[in-house]
Amino acid sequence: MSDLADFPITRRWPPRRPDAIQLYSLPTPNGIKVSLMLEETGLPYDAHLVNFASNDQFSPEFLSLNPNNKIPAILDPQGPGGKPLALFESGAILLYLAEKSGQFLPEAQRWEVIQWLMFQMGGIGPIFGQLGYFHHFAGKEIEDPRPKERFRAEVERLLKVLDGALEGRDWIAGDYSIADMAIGPWLRGLRDFYKAADIAGWGSLKNVPLYLDRFLARPAVQRAINIPARG
Repeated sequence: MSDLADFPITRRWPPRRPDAIQLYSLPTPNGIKVSLMLEETGLPYDAHLVNFASNDQFSPEFLSLNPNNKIPAILDPQGPGGKPLALFESGAILLYLAEKSGQFLPEAQRWEVIQWLMFQMGGIGPIFGQLGYFHHFAGKEIEDPRPKERFRAEVERLLKVLDGALEGRDWIAGDYSIADMAIGPWLRGLRDFYKAADIAGWGSLKNVPLYLDRFLARPAVQRAINIPARG
């Protein structure tokens, strides 16, 4: 496909800026990662709300872009070779935008950044989300304490790993990078949305709470946590 009009998703969410990156998202931790990267880099983009309340993520138009029915997803009209690129999975999008912009993936720290990005994708995101389900959502109605405790203990372990890695560092891989953009929104979600930080040993951590404060103080973060606006 060589034109945005060839993509079915643009019929449900018409581009307001056809020359800009089209972002289809919701300000959840995974969604914030990509809106934050776009804000930090200054790449032009057009944000479209994928409303879970109306099951937008299951619409044929959205599934045509992301068959895994998860946000975020992007459509870049100026992809490799000048051709449109459709992309889903937040980690893949962060890597793509880092290479496109030449920002937040420094060559000297490239593999360390990718390492911590994978740590978030494979550990922090799925495990924090499971604890959130059992602590804050419908899972809290399950009487058997073992599922919740399994994820609580693993969240506590992951936080300790992160706390140790941050010793003597402001950011996880040295300079501020896409790894921090991936990790920060999930720490915020654990503490402020799931209300599960205290049960996972947050009070005993030395570096993580200050790291989250530094992250949240960034102007781009303050903007990104409301992009796209929920309406």
